[in-house]
Amino acid sequence: MAVLNRISAEGGQPGKRATRIAQVTQQLREQISSGAWAVGDRIPTEPELVEQLGASRNTLREAVGALVHAGVLERRQGSGTYVVAVDETEVAIGDYFASARRRDLSELREALDVTAADLAARRRDDGDIAMLREVLARRNERWAAPEPASAQERDETVDVDAELHRAIVVASHNEVYLEFYDLLLPALRRTIGEHPVGPASSYEAEHTALVDAVIDGDPRRAARAARAVLDCVREVD
Repeated sequence: MAVLNRISAEGGQPGKRATRIAQVTQQLREQISSGAWAVGDRIPTEPELVEQLGASRNTLREAVGALVHAGVLERRQGSGTYVVAVDETEVAIGDYFASARRRDLSELREALDVTAADLAARRRDDGDIAMLREVLARRNERWAAPEPASAQERDETVDVDAELHRAIVVASHNEVYLEFYDLLLPALRRTIGEHPVGPASSYEAEHTALVDAVIDGDPRRAARAARAVLDCVREVD
């Protein structure tokens, strides 16, 4: 009966269905723009969204597909659908970064990561310290495991590394910095993913030294440690 009610509410005519798809697409956009689903989050499952939005499965699939096509959502086989951008403007900027020269991206990342590490060491609070310790532990555990056996495992390994670097930017308590870093994050993920993933390229000691310097509140040491991590990456380029 619930399914029949949804079909009735959405109407059987093509124009009405197109309008309903646009409405559901906008509802999904609002969940993202409001922060209910942040970049990197997996959105609820299809049955959950059907229940939440009162839409038919077909309408929901069209709406999700529209945002996937727009680059705001990304389907990952066997894992779900994830938020990868807040809106199309962010996608356009991300595409610009994706097409940028590798050297230019490397230099931009160094400027961001080193400065963020310095600021994080000056401004981190107890919440930041707890988060950095937790993400570092997950990151090092994941990268110490055998080389990923599937694309999903590889994505998850890359994600937790990117999550650690983003956590340092969060600890800098500079909102503009964080917003810009989030625009760069998809390109950063791709850069990390282009390198070997696994124990041989974990650089656990360098990442641990970086987090320790931030937690200890030592800006100069944190900046040096951030450069050391990036130097490790450049060595395998």
